[in-house]
Amino acid sequence: MIERYTLPEMGDLWSEEAKFRSWLEVEIAACQANAQLGRVPAEAMAAIRERAAFEVPRILEIEAEVRHDVIAFLTNVNEHVGDAGRYIHVGMTSSDVLDTGLALQLKASVAVLRTELEALAGALRQLARAHKDTVMIGRSHAIHGEPITFGFKVAGWLAETERNRERLERLERVVAVGQISGAMGTYANTDPEVEAITCRLLGLEPDTASTQVIGRDRHAEYVQTLALVGTSLERFSTEIRNLQRSDVLEVEENFAKGQKGSSAMPHKRNPIRSERISGLARVLRSYTVAALENVALWHERDISHSSVERMMLPDCSVTLHFMLREMTAVIEGLGIYPGNMARNMNVYGGVVFSQRVLLALVEAGLSREEAYRIVQRHAHAAWNSEGGDFRANLQADPTVTSHLGSEQLAACFSTDLHRAHLDVIWERLGI
Repeated sequence: MIERYTLPEMGDLWSEEAKFRSWLEVEIAACQANAQLGRVPAEAMAAIRERAAFEVPRILEIEAEVRHDVIAFLTNVNEHVGDAGRYIHVGMTSSDVLDTGLALQLKASVAVLRTELEALAGALRQLARAHKDTVMIGRSHAIHGEPITFGFKVAGWLAETERNRERLERLERVVAVGQISGAMGTYANTDPEVEAITCRLLGLEPDTASTQVIGRDRHAEYVQTLALVGTSLERFSTEIRNLQRSDVLEVEENFAKGQKGSSAMPHKRNPIRSERISGLARVLRSYTVAALENVALWHERDISHSSVERMMLPDCSVTLHFMLREMTAVIEGLGIYPGNMARNMNVYGGVVFSQRVLLALVEAGLSREEAYRIVQRHAHAAWNSEGGDFRANLQADPTVTSHLGSEQLAACFSTDLHRAHLDVIWERLGI
């Protein structure tokens, strides 16, 4: 985890302290399950609850000698618990602790991500509502197409964010799975009821059929889902970057007081936060390959996945958390420039209204082929020409004016039709 991109709410969940705390929760819950089944004396259970503790430096000191992190952890816990420690970890294998503790961390991480995604959805909803009728040009192939509104564009981002909320809601169930099934996962030295009670106490579900580890397809789904959410954020940030280009300048990231954009060029106001989001999305996607390769372990397990997950799962979690917070800040502070949107849309005399003119001429009696030829000729004459004016070209063409009166032609250059049915989308999104 890189400090620069680690916020405390998520970083704390992936600290060494948090990892060992989750292990201790699992061990205590398993002891409690055995106690409920009459296998741990009440006084021993009381001692475990009261005294069970650990110190990270001491665990690391022991691990340096024994070369096994779970054994080092258990040794340190038993230093606190004393004789009652003989009831800890009974019938369990290391992966029972590792994977069930990891499930607690993953579940908590998804909950934090869901909170951040809620905040982003709220910011997008507010922005879409405010700019439902702020007309701008729509672009395909990066070329001017037909008018849309900025609110319509943001509504598309909101719809995608809502889908991501559903994905995270499902993901929380996917990762909230534990196991207390012992070596090979056969329950040979433990009772399946211990697993059921332990998982219930921890707010998890028992894995359907674990081996010695929980199947890594769950963890791969975690990484892939986070990467997909991050890619959505990249889509939004890439659009903002394009719309902030100097020759477009329809939106702009907030430029804080005292901020500087370039060491050499004082005029620069760069979309650095959106660029940061785009870059971090690449990091998230890069982990999906490692997550998928982790699924194919040897036989009932090996530990080739372990070293990968120590890096991958914290990094993915803190990275997406940072990106969500950053994206929300960008949306909330975004500068919107309707005047520039109108200017860009009407360049070259409103050539972007060519389809409306085409349809009007066809409705007035011209063949589609003839109407298309006329409209294209006047549009291309105006396109990228200094002083080019599509509307003026049409008004000077006798064939056009003989079929369309001045009011009919003016109606072709109205944006009313492009906004007429947006309520359908607003109703779907509850904006």
